[in-house]
Amino acid sequence: MTSARKHELPCPRDRYRRRTVLRIACLGWGSLIWDPRDLPIRREWFKDGPFAPVEFTRQSSDGRMTLVIDSDAAPLRILWAQMTSVDPSEAITALCKREDIVERNCDSRIGSWRQGDTAPVNIPDLPAWADARGLDAVVWTALGPRFKGEDRSPSVDEVIGYLRALTGPIRDHAREYIERAPRQIDTKYRREIEAALGWRHRSTR
Repeated sequence: MTSARKHELPCPRDRYRRRTVLRIACLGWGSLIWDPRDLPIRREWFKDGPFAPVEFTRQSSDGRMTLVIDSDAAPLRILWAQMTSVDPSEAITALCKREDIVERNCDSRIGSWRQGDTAPVNIPDLPAWADARGLDAVVWTALGPRFKGEDRSPSVDEVIGYLRALTGPIRDHAREYIERAPRQIDTKYRREIEAALGWRHRSTR
């Protein structure tokens, strides 16, 4: 008599464990979308990423106010692309290089998740989202808010005041970043900046 177990469908996670070539995704919401440089991703960025709280709350070394995961922000749907890398460690290293993060800081500034891990605090639906897309691992930039040398989230008024005071190439670069951010990254700060400074979304193509 044939055992019923023989006809049982395999668990999806068992299928992932047996697969030798892992499917790895990179999450994105800012300049990775229009300026991936040498990041080893396939051509297309998909718009149906998981929900994550992101906001223009990190003052970068070149003067821009950049998008980062900020627990004080409202969650919104971000983007993702499949990486050509099939090893999670290689994917982390590649993203670290693209973000100009020194190697010793990769572990703290690049987020990663693999099948079987608990959900990241700021991306709680990541396991279900990845499972539905047959992904084995996910990586993302895990830089946090920073303003005027302090690890904190600036208020929207502080950000607008800072951007308004910029001049020359620094202002142009800061404006370009905000205007080229994907339209679906429709944050509270973005709407306020658009209203105050007229910096409206423009196509990256």
